Amino acid sequence: MSTLLTLLDSLDDRPEARSLRERTYEGLGDVVVDVGCGSGRAVGELAARGVRAIGVDRDHAMLETAAERWPAGEFHLADATALPLGDGSVTGYRADKVLHVLPEPELAVAEARRVLAGHGRAALTGQDWDTFVIDAEDPELVRRLVHARADGLPSPRVARRYRNLLLDFGFRDVTVEVHTIVWTDAAVLPVLAGLGEGPWLEDQARRAREDRLFVAVPVFVAAGTRGA
Repeated sequence: MSTLLTLLDSLDDRPEARSLRERTYEGLGDVVVDVGCGSGRAVGELAARGVRAIGVDRDHAMLETAAERWPAGEFHLADATALPLGDGSVTGYRADKVLHVLPEPELAVAEARRVLAGHGRAALTGQDWDTFVIDAEDPELVRRLVHARADGLPSPRVARRYRNLLLDFGFRDVTVEVHTIVWTDAAVLPVLAGLGEGPWLEDQARRAREDRLFVAVPVFVAAGTRGA
């Protein structure tokens, strides 16, 4: 898990990622559940603002790390589709890079509606796994690698459905934004290693050494207000 934590920390530390998190915190109120909280950074940042921040994750080791790093937070071992919270008990719901790992993401959105108080706000954020933009000598190979990685996930294209999912469950004033994260350095190589290896990855490493690497990933943010 240490390798995964190192990668997540490096991604979360990027200025674009910090700015994106700030955007997702807007309007969540004073009792917020962060679903799929991982190592707990969002929970810690929200708690530092005086929010009662509740982190939920199904990875016990991640939750132990989160509790150590962010003692002001509250953490629970649970699934996104069965939150350990009462009906209408939170003012804000946040799910970052979560719904793509769920075979039925609509169940998580139903839970968001259940636990949110009337006029509470939900924010869903994550990438569409078909939309890596990578400069390479062989664009067709890149397409195959990206699509193969996407097809290995339960719901790889759910981000393009965020708006409709919120509308389906009665959320109002639903908005969608796109924030693009760009890499031109070797920090992205561990991410690319999840797509391919061998000569293709070696070429991307060479590009990084020569300051010729380019990777862009659009991240989608959809938010809406729960009806009364």
